[in-house]
Parts: sequence; C-alpha cells; structure tokens
Amino acid sequence: MAKMINIGVVGATGVVGETFLSLIEERGFKANEIRLFASEASVGLTRKCLGKEWPVQTLKEGCFDGLDLVFFSSGEDISEVWAPKAVAAGAYAVDNSSAFRMNDKFPLVVPEVNGDLIPSQPTIIANPNCSTIQLVVALNPLQKKFGLKHVRVASYQSVSGAGRNGIEELFNSTRQALEAEEMKPVTFPAPIAFNCIPQIGSFGPDGFSSEEAKIMNETQKILRLPGLPVSAFTVRVPTMNAHAEAAWVTINSDTASEADIVAAMKTQDGLVVGSPVESPAYPLQTNVSGRDPVYVGRLHRDRAEKNTWLMWIVSDNLRKGAALNGIQIAERIFN
Repeated sequence: MAKMINIGVVGATGVVGETFLSLIEERGFKANEIRLFASEASVGLTRKCLGKEWPVQTLKEGCFDGLDLVFFSSGEDISEVWAPKAVAAGAYAVDNSSAFRMNDKFPLVVPEVNGDLIPSQPTIIANPNCSTIQLVVALNPLQKKFGLKHVRVASYQSVSGAGRNGIEELFNSTRQALEAEEMKPVTFPAPIAFNCIPQIGSFGPDGFSSEEAKIMNETQKILRLPGLPVSAFTVRVPTMNAHAEAAWVTINSDTASEADIVAAMKTQDGLVVGSPVESPAYPLQTNVSGRDPVYVGRLHRDRAEKNTWLMWIVSDNLRKGAALNGIQIAERIFN
C-alpha cells in the first residue's frame, strides 16, 4: 500500500473481520489508524494489527469521521444502514454482505475480472458472494478467449462460510455423532457432521436457494453478460474451510483443445491450473485453505457436448472469497 490511510473494519471480531486484519498486515498496508467495530458484547476486546492493539467499539453516529476506507463484514441489516454513512463521512465502503450487490448504482467487483469499474471517488463497492468470486475468476479467461454459452455449477461449501458458529457446530456435532449423542443443529438446517446438506439460505418459489440465486445473478453482473444462462446448485459439506465447485462450462467453440483451454486460463491473474501440492494433481479444500489464488483441476471435455468443459474449482472462501477480494479492491483504490 503506497499511501497512509485510516481504516475501519465492521464485524472485526468475526472470522472474516479477523481475516481482513491478518491480510492488512500480510500485504503491508500503511495505516495511521485502524478502528474496529463489533457488537456491544465485544466492547473491551482488542485485536492486534500492524504491531498495535486496537480496541473494539460499537457503531455510533460520527464513528467513521476521518476514515478513508471501511470494510464491512457484518450482515445486510448493518450494511444497509451504516455503509451509506461511511461514504457520507468521505470513506470508501467495501461491503461483504449482499445488501448492494445487485443494486445498479454500485459496482460489484472482482478486481482481476472487472477492476476497471472501481470508481475514483468514495462510494459503496460490493464484494461478491464467496462462491461467485472463484467461479468468475475461472470463467473470465474463457469468456475473453472463446465466449460463454452456458454455465452449470454445483458447489461444495465449507462450514466457515457460516462464520464462527458454523465452525463450532461442525466440531460439536462431530463429537456428538462420535459419542452417539443427539445432534441438534442450530446454524444449519440439519446435522452437518458426516453429512451433506443441499440447502444454503432460504428457498424461493422456483426451488432455488438464496445462495444459488446469488451465484446466478452475480455471475451475470460481474461478467457483464446479463443474458448468460447460469444454473447453480449449492451444498454445505462437513469441511472446515475453502469452497469447491464442479462446473460444466459451455463455450462458443467446439474445436478448442484442452491445451487451448489451459493456455487461456494461464493468462488470468489469480488463477492457478493444477494443485498447490505435488499430489494429488488436483486441488482440494484442505490444501487450498490459507492460500490466495483460485485453483482449477480435473479439466476435461464433456462426452456429450464437444463445446462443454468440466472443471473443479477450489478457493479459500475467507481469503479470496471474502477478505482478500476486499483488500485487493482497496489496493486498486489507494496504490
């Protein structure tokens, strides 16, 4: 970060908020001040960043005065009220909730895909859904090189996507299952231990869940392809961190070879074809967790459709799927 700035983090004691603080330090941000905001239950706590302990405070009128940038990693209800107040105070508001993603007034940004939309004056910038981010990073080079005709994706999403409560519920329900105790789900709609749950969010009248709707709508907006058919099916799985996706991507070419697809993907910033470890040759949630890129493996042509390619897309949902994407937006603004 080239410029000294003042930063706010709303939701600072959550898993995404804490990841924001880790990345601010890792990526060498220069900050005069970091203001941390959370609920009243967290007042009195501190969090360390850039060699200092910063106290946690609550949101109140005037709390954003003097800040250049505010990261929001709280719920929609908080963002809807407080993100506009951050902008009114002269700060960029990078919002990780779904409050503004589909609002035409505000950009929905993945910097490696549509970073040109980042405005030069303070406003709200929406951070996309975690599963959407990794999908569009993989799709973008294929759209540029060949054009996209249809996208189908099934996600396998880790419990960290539901925050600290999701992580704790996986631990607790696993212990309960192993000790033959009754499992009582709270965060998830069914016991998560040794189980896959085909529901993330609430269901709409068409049978799609709210998480699926986010992926479908946000992918069209980010790629600037409002007519692109996108179909999603999301599943919560008993893994701790990083989301995986199986995608069927139909391109506007039936002559492209696997080498052509790989060559196109290798031009995309933030995308790695292959595994971060020697074996296996495809990425896994366990070996991608804690890493920044989006990884793609198991690339192969569909037997039934020559212009459809199957692929396995994996990324750390707390990093690139949330905090890192916001951090990269900030770097584009202030560098």
